[in-house]
Amino acid sequence: MMIAADEGAQARAELEASWLRLTRELLPALAQQRSWPVSADHCFMRILLDAVHGQQWDAVVQRRPAYRHVDDRRLEEAVALGRKVAAGKADLCALNAQSLAWRGKS
Repeated sequence: MMIAADEGAQARAELEASWLRLTRELLPALAQQRSWPVSADHCFMRILLDAVHGQQWDAVVQRRPAYRHVDDRRLEEAVALGRKVAAGKADLCALNAQSLAWRGKS
């Protein structure tokens, strides 16, 4: 029993580390090269979390920081979407526009 709990905690820690590398390092580094409308880590976090929730993320996740309190499945989806953005297979500008629209800022 204890081993399974430890493995689950380790898997979650690795997932969170992937999220932070993606949103704090990889995507901000690509922002200038690709002329994206955002470059700050919290903007990438907002865009990706909103996209996987289909609405403003904080309507669903009540505590901050969101990546610590979102369920594993949604965080996995957000990491996967971020990797697609980095690979040029998802449109960050469109995702940002939708995120802003959900927030009444379009």
